[in-house]
Amino acid sequence: MRVMKLLSIFLIGLSVSIAGDIGVVEEIVAKVNGDVITRGDMDRALRSIAAELQQQGMTGLRLEEALKDHEKNVLRDRIDQLLLEQKGKDLDIKIDPEVAKYIANLQKESGIADPEKFQEYVHQQTGMPYEDYKADIKNGMLTQRVIREEVGSKMSIKKEEIQAYYDAHKSEFLRQERVFLREIMVSTEGKDAAGVTAAEKKAKDLVARARKGERFAEMARDNSDAVTAKNFGDLGGFKKGELQATLENAVWPQPKGYITDPIKIENGFLILKVDDHQKEGQADLSEVENEISEKLYAPKMQPAVREYLTKLRKEAYLEVKSGYADTGAAPGQSTSWNDPATLKPETVTKAQVSNRPKMKKLLWAVPIPGTETRTTSSSSK
Repeated sequence: MRVMKLLSIFLIGLSVSIAGDIGVVEEIVAKVNGDVITRGDMDRALRSIAAELQQQGMTGLRLEEALKDHEKNVLRDRIDQLLLEQKGKDLDIKIDPEVAKYIANLQKESGIADPEKFQEYVHQQTGMPYEDYKADIKNGMLTQRVIREEVGSKMSIKKEEIQAYYDAHKSEFLRQERVFLREIMVSTEGKDAAGVTAAEKKAKDLVARARKGERFAEMARDNSDAVTAKNFGDLGGFKKGELQATLENAVWPQPKGYITDPIKIENGFLILKVDDHQKEGQADLSEVENEISEKLYAPKMQPAVREYLTKLRKEAYLEVKSGYADTGAAPGQSTSWNDPATLKPETVTKAQVSNRPKMKKLLWAVPIPGTETRTTSSSSK
């Protein structure tokens, strides 16, 4: 392991030296096991954060202050990402099928069947080459899986904690009667009589599949023509009187899990599922147990993830260049920068060189630091 680390340092230093002869293209600011983080990586991350903040409506001084606050953690977040990606590969986590499914759904939503045109569409929408975008999606899914398996699965909320929260916050669980729905819509827009008949048959088949136990949310994502398909058909909750009378009559008396027959609407056939039917009054603990668990889980998760990332840092080969700071650094761990490109050659005199034994140079025999071997010459036997 030490040999490989030294070789990594040697090769990185060599690449920096070569780049120095022709002009530095990227400044390396951190080394994380076998990977490097460049100044360009950090700049791209900050630009992405700025774009996200602007989409949230931030401008002017507010945007500037928010960016300044995020900037100090950009290197930390990039190190976190690399450590989690590396751990995912060490654990041999397979997420290619999930990535393929995500991309396929994205292409379906875009309405672009031609692969090349779809890739250009992704580039236009994200400003990234398609392969880079796909790699980002894959890495994001990989890190989420690592956190779920290595941190989330080892956390638990005790029954006593849930009961205590419920007893102290009963007013949070006073309910108005509401029905929560999901939808699948099979469009008939622009279709002739035969097309309408086919759409109705498709809707009836979907109802039959859902009633046999197939997951309604996934069916909505894959089959619905409504804009809610990308959100698994989720319509949210409705109080009495907020739905059209036809739809309200179809779902209001029904219990959780009920699936309607296809309902003919102006532009298609609508299938509704009662995701939940919340009764008026004080909710029982059993009704809100999952909700309370999520409330208690969230504040515990962040420190647990940070503790896990500190553990990964302690196990990692990590260097940070002077002038940059990892705000998530493990206490007591040295991350001092070792740059072979700055090492100075030993100075010797011409006489010392001429007195050395003549050795034949083998161009292919490049010694790896830390692997020197010694042989005994015949004259010393």
